[in-house]
Amino acid sequence: MSLKFKRVLLKISGEALGCDDDIIDPKKITDVARQVIELAKSGLEIGIVIGGGNIWRGTYAENDYIDKITADQMGIFATIMNCLAFEGVLKKLGYKNVKVYSSLKVETITNSYNYNYAREKLSEGYIVLFGGGTGYSYFTTDTAAALRAIEIDANALLMAKNGTKGVYDKDPNLFKDAKMYNKLKYGDLVSKNLQVMDQTAATLAKDANLEIYVFDINEKDNIIKMANGKLEYTLISNK
Repeated sequence: MSLKFKRVLLKISGEALGCDDDIIDPKKITDVARQVIELAKSGLEIGIVIGGGNIWRGTYAENDYIDKITADQMGIFATIMNCLAFEGVLKKLGYKNVKVYSSLKVETITNSYNYNYAREKLSEGYIVLFGGGTGYSYFTTDTAAALRAIEIDANALLMAKNGTKGVYDKDPNLFKDAKMYNKLKYGDLVSKNLQVMDQTAATLAKDANLEIYVFDINEKDNIIKMANGKLEYTLISNK
């Protein structure tokens, strides 16, 4: 392989691992894990943040039967559950060097997050999973992904989308004439009202000069192709 990066933070939505019949699709999560293992064995240092939307979303509290903070805390635990599932699949496939960090203390099953330790494990060839988001309500896993990417000194944040090749000027599922952008500046996300990530995540990435690559996770081996620079994507940067 001719890897485009040395160290990345891969952001996966929870929905990308789920299906209509269950919160986790065994085929999907196994295929993603297989690709991650192949890349790790090829020398790519990989940190991963997984959303929790296949299990729970904080927005479910919008009907006011529970408060927003409680709902977000439930979502935080959903991300930890997805990390544990992904860890289990990685190890089932034979890759034992996996570390799960959590922003919340779950001492019997995860490790408390420390960016220095995470960097060390990445340099040793571990696949590192970051659960629990930022640990606080009102922050999305997009923000957690940008923050962890900065803290581990990643070359890039690879933002995997569920069925969308990149960033478009309008919803490609609704408009056949939707135009995909090859490159964007962080300021364009606001000026063009592009809803690819929350503004807190975009601001963090902008301030840290972190490049974000938005790509579709659904097609065969797209994570591998993205890591090798052989896939269509949208690059978001300061340049």
